[in-house]
Amino acid sequence: MTADNAPRDKYNAVWLIFFILGLGTLLPWNFFMTASAYFTSRLKDPVSTTFNQTGNVTMAGGDTRNALESTFNNVMTLCAMVPLLIFTCLNSFIHQRVSQKLRILGSLSVIFVVFLITAIVVKVSIEPLSFFTLTMIKIICINSFGAVLQGSLFGLAGILPATYTTPIMSGQGLAGTFAAFSMICALASGSELQDSAFGYFITACAVILLAIMSYFVLPKMEFFQYYMESHGSHSSSADEENKMDLLKKDSTEKRPVVNLTEDEARPTVSVVNIFKQIWVMALSVCFIFTVTIGTFPAVTVDVKSTVANGGTWETYFIPVSCFLLFNVMDWAGRSLTAVCMWPGKDSKLLPALVILRIIFIPLFILCNVQPRKYFPVVFSHDAWYITLMIFFSFSNGYLASLCMCFGPKKVAQHEAETAGAIMAFFLSLGLALGAAFSFAFRAIC
Repeated sequence: MTADNAPRDKYNAVWLIFFILGLGTLLPWNFFMTASAYFTSRLKDPVSTTFNQTGNVTMAGGDTRNALESTFNNVMTLCAMVPLLIFTCLNSFIHQRVSQKLRILGSLSVIFVVFLITAIVVKVSIEPLSFFTLTMIKIICINSFGAVLQGSLFGLAGILPATYTTPIMSGQGLAGTFAAFSMICALASGSELQDSAFGYFITACAVILLAIMSYFVLPKMEFFQYYMESHGSHSSSADEENKMDLLKKDSTEKRPVVNLTEDEARPTVSVVNIFKQIWVMALSVCFIFTVTIGTFPAVTVDVKSTVANGGTWETYFIPVSCFLLFNVMDWAGRSLTAVCMWPGKDSKLLPALVILRIIFIPLFILCNVQPRKYFPVVFSHDAWYITLMIFFSFSNGYLASLCMCFGPKKVAQHEAETAGAIMAFFLSLGLALGAAFSFAFRAIC
């Protein structure tokens, strides 16, 4: 079977399913991240706080934050990214031992249950320290299973044409946009903070349920069946070649013929050899997300508007300029790879562009991040921050999507799934390193 004989993806149904599954991988994390106002409000001392309609909290006696509030964003990021790294690493080794269906459906089911519990907890009164601990446990849980889900999806997409990694990346980009837009709508509605949070998490449950149903439909698609059968046939052909080589060798050396079992004849898939072929793409995607998570949201969320002067724009500045703008432009960058994949997979310009993104770290630190101790504010106007955010987020989405698409295509077809899992591991490694560096980047402002 060849690609020329492949059936069409009718109505782009397979593309759409991978898009929904990609949406389901990052939606949980984005809903936790964009609902940070809700979480931090639950960490305040009840006797010294008052709530307003937009969800802002006024502390009695000033703006001083307690230890749980001030460390929440950094600890949340760390609790998300380290399990993501560990379980992505584990997925690179267990994906050949645990069925694809169990990995994907099992992960989605656990994430659904965690969000259901989170929605229920919104209505339950819990003391700050217990709430902080419970929240971190839930974040660890959703990112652990999210890592298995993400690695499995990228591995599965590696079997299909290169463009089918794009819907996963695009769906992940939409997850952040969807979460940020939901938060802005809640602010505009004037709802109580707890009511808005309950709506966030119920919405997330609905999307995860949609992803589960989509995965059940996927195996019924003719386009998907073709490539899965082609992948199986290629492995079988490799089995036969291995058998013939061994038989010829035995004949030449006049040794008795050994009947090989299917497991013994299966072509060897070496993680080390695959990494040698894709190391540039793997390290590139790792570096991209180290820079991104190192600054977003730990540094970028603390930038204050110099234009608002206490007006409505001050309420919407971070939701719009930080979360919504980042996710919209990141989504645009990821989606652009569906029609344009430049530079090519062997171009030296691609890793060069990846390395150049390090300039965003000092640029954001020199914005109006408050409170600050060491560096002066150089880019004080809101326009500087918004411009930087546009280039920062677009380059993140576009370059990361390119690397994730090219990685599995630099190896043989029967190695593509393992290559996809390795790429997902290095993506997660970048997230974890970024989370660790975020403490330092925020501290030196």
